[in-house]
Amino acid sequence: MSLALDQVRRIDVQLDRLHWSKHASSPSSPVLTSASDGTTSSDDLTDTSLDVVRSGELQLAIKLLSTTNNRNAPLSAEKIQTALRLAGLLEDTSSSDQRQIRRPSPAEQDLEWLLVSKAIAQTHGLIIDLLLEQTLPLGRDIWYWGEVLSSSFYLGLYSVQTSPTRLWQMGKDVYADVRRRLQPSEGTEMTAKTQAAKSARSWPVFYGLVKESIRHRTLADPGSRIVSPLIFYRAEVRCKQQRLKRLRELSACGLGVLVDEGMNLDGDETEMRRAKNDKHGWKTVVLKSVALMETVLRNLTMLDVGYHEYEDLIFTSIEDDAELSHADSSGDESDQRLTLMVKRLQLVLQVHLPNHMSSSRRLIEKYGRPSRPVRYWIPTLALLFSSSMLLRIAVNRKAQLATWVRDLGNTTVDFWSNWVVEPTRRVIGTIRHDKDAEIAIMSKESLKGDQASLERMVVDFARDNASSTGGAPMDEAELANVRAKVREGDLTPVLRAYEKDLRRPFMGTVRGDLVRALLIQVQKTKVDLEVAVGGIDALLKSQELVFGFVGLTPGVLVCLGLFRWLGDVFGSRKGRTEQKARGQMVHLLRYVTRNLSRLSLGQWSNGRYSNIDRILNGSPPSNNGMLSYKDHGMLLCEIHTLRQSAQRVMPENVFPDFLEEINELIDLHTGIERQIRVVDRIRWAYSQWMR
Repeated sequence: MSLALDQVRRIDVQLDRLHWSKHASSPSSPVLTSASDGTTSSDDLTDTSLDVVRSGELQLAIKLLSTTNNRNAPLSAEKIQTALRLAGLLEDTSSSDQRQIRRPSPAEQDLEWLLVSKAIAQTHGLIIDLLLEQTLPLGRDIWYWGEVLSSSFYLGLYSVQTSPTRLWQMGKDVYADVRRRLQPSEGTEMTAKTQAAKSARSWPVFYGLVKESIRHRTLADPGSRIVSPLIFYRAEVRCKQQRLKRLRELSACGLGVLVDEGMNLDGDETEMRRAKNDKHGWKTVVLKSVALMETVLRNLTMLDVGYHEYEDLIFTSIEDDAELSHADSSGDESDQRLTLMVKRLQLVLQVHLPNHMSSSRRLIEKYGRPSRPVRYWIPTLALLFSSSMLLRIAVNRKAQLATWVRDLGNTTVDFWSNWVVEPTRRVIGTIRHDKDAEIAIMSKESLKGDQASLERMVVDFARDNASSTGGAPMDEAELANVRAKVREGDLTPVLRAYEKDLRRPFMGTVRGDLVRALLIQVQKTKVDLEVAVGGIDALLKSQELVFGFVGLTPGVLVCLGLFRWLGDVFGSRKGRTEQKARGQMVHLLRYVTRNLSRLSLGQWSNGRYSNIDRILNGSPPSNNGMLSYKDHGMLLCEIHTLRQSAQRVMPENVFPDFLEEINELIDLHTGIERQIRVVDRIRWAYSQWMR
């Protein structure tokens, strides 16, 4: 659903309401029948004195023009004309004469007025949609020329890109000039033909004429030999940019005029009830709307006038329209107005609309950015000329390329196996307490064996040391006490003997007690080291799952990044489209708020600030606190893009509420201050879909 279709539906509802206000006293109306289900009752036709065939034609045509049959965009010009032909309103002169002989009944005239008014409403929406689609791409072309002007490199690249076109045009001009010189004059036709034939057969003469033509072209523009060529290209680019800006301003102005002034049927119930007897009521508004569409389309591509003059030209043409003045003053109101309205509508659909589309297309081709062949012929030629060299390199290094591809495949397989599959398997084994997946620095039985060996060594040393010193041998209770102390890390018997032998190291070495004590202490150091390592081993086992995930993380991150990149390149573009739409919504709201704020400040400040605001914004604010036609047209273009972006990211149950805010924002009569408040409300109410 588009902005133009909303306008058509609003006008369609107003037309039905105006028509129903006139037939409110009737118990049954053929308009209701045709608008609802397209069926016709014979009793209704008898009551209203309508011909059965004519009534069926009108009802079917009204059904074709109903807004319930087009849900995405207004009807095309061909479908609108088909509906009018079906009702017999777009026929030849003989059919029109027959219509004048058979004067339709009042009820039939009402149906015809409703039919033609709905056709005008569809044409009104079609032109609005055309102007929206035409104005929006102009901003990209204007930005393109701004980028070209911002850099000398881009300007030089543009000159190279367009050089073949310039050379071709120059060659055509030189050829036309030489051909003109070779043509004979009227007085000496035969002699000149003979001389021309001789000159054409003489290459030096032809070459001399070409050189002379080029020399004349150079002398005609002496500034080209003095000033840098980039200055001429810069002036050309700036001229194209200014022309596109003028075309955008005129299109926005025409869009604003059509939305604000065209088919403006708003009114209260009292006015609607009075409309049936008002000679200058809604029928005059519809007729003037056709003239307004015709004037807007006819003068939209006049780039030599500003948008202020364009506005004045539109309203002056409407006021000075002789046919409208004659129709207003004519006594035969309905039939003559209807005929004039159909004639003007047919002229809009068959002449002005196609002419505007073709002329605007020519202007965009002339002043818009160059086409793709012009922009990309340099890299295309470079790729074409280097293709043989690239093919030769590929053939000569075929084995190396095959090796690189094979190594890349093996590396990918090894990475997947060693950094993704194996760490995942270890993590799963840790979760399941698999013995093969446990982390261990030392074996479980190593510490027990070294501890038992240390106990035996200390006990034997204590027993032997007690007997060698002449003391009483140690009983089992004392030996058990020594074992218990050794388990606790106490080596008192060994240390005492070691201290004693240190007094006489030579004797202790000869007896072997000193060496034995040193070896026992070495074993004690080994046991202490194994106890420390066992503590570290227990700590690692308690964090075994953490270390498993740490080992798995690099491979997972690399795979996720690679899969996401491949998905962005080859996968669905929905995510990127939504992200781009969110950023576009924020940018558009910022643009709308900035322009509305400038216009609002310029409206309520002094004259000096209004002049500054005029320079910044490009147009003065209106005296009644509302946007001008041009600014309203630009706002409609931005709102149209905002609606399309919001429809892609907002849920279906939220988007209708958003449309209510949008309809309030585009209402010109609310004033700038209220429009700014609406933008602020949109920003905080729908912020979650703009992040």
